[in-house]
Amino acid sequence: MINPCLMQDLPALTPLDLPIVETFHSVQGEGAWTGTNAFFIRLGGCDVGCWFCDTKHSWNPKRHPMRAIASLATTAKAANPAIVVITGGEPLMHDLAPLTDALHAAGLRVHLETSGAHPFSGMFDWVTLSPKPFKPPHNSVYAHVNELKVVIAIADDFAWAEQQSQQVSLSALRYLQAEWESQSIPQIFEYVLQHPQWRISLQTHKLLNVR
Repeated sequence: MINPCLMQDLPALTPLDLPIVETFHSVQGEGAWTGTNAFFIRLGGCDVGCWFCDTKHSWNPKRHPMRAIASLATTAKAANPAIVVITGGEPLMHDLAPLTDALHAAGLRVHLETSGAHPFSGMFDWVTLSPKPFKPPHNSVYAHVNELKVVIAIADDFAWAEQQSQQVSLSALRYLQAEWESQSIPQIFEYVLQHPQWRISLQTHKLLNVR
C-alpha cells in the first residue's frame, strides 16, 4: 500500500479520455472566422444552463462516450481543416491541456468556444468568449480572449455586453449575436451603428442549413 503522505508528491494524473458528444467537419458559422474550414470537437458537460441552448443534449457528460485524446487528434488531422474548434457543452469543465497539446503536436490550429464559466486551461491559437450573466466567466479567462461574442435576446443584454467588453483587451474583436428565436436583430443593427466598437455576428451555418 502506498503511504498517503507520499501521494502528495506524485504528479496529478493526466486525463487521456474525454466525453465526446460529436465530432464533425464543416465551416465555422459565427464570428471572425465565419466560413472557415473547421473540424469541431464537441465535449460533453455543461452547468451554465442557457435557456436558449441548442445543444442541451450535451449537458450531462455521462450520456456521452469517452474517447481517447490521441484518437481525437488523429481524426482531426485526417479531416485536413484550417482550424479545430473545441466547443461544448462547456469545454472548460475539463482540463483541456492534454487535448490542445495533442492537436498542436499534429500541426493543427486550435480554437476554443467557451462561456468562460470555469478556470482557463489549454493552449489556444484563438479564444472566443461568449459570457452568460447567470454564470459569469472565471477571472482567469479574460486575459486569453481574442473575440468577445455576446448573445442578445433582451434589451438588458446590451448592458451585460458593455460590462464584459471592459474585461477583455482593447484588441479583442467584439460581436453581438441575436438569440436565434428572438426578434433582436433590428435592435442589434441600430446599436452597432451607434457603437462602432461592436460588430454583428450571424449564425450563418443555420442560414445555410449545415452543421
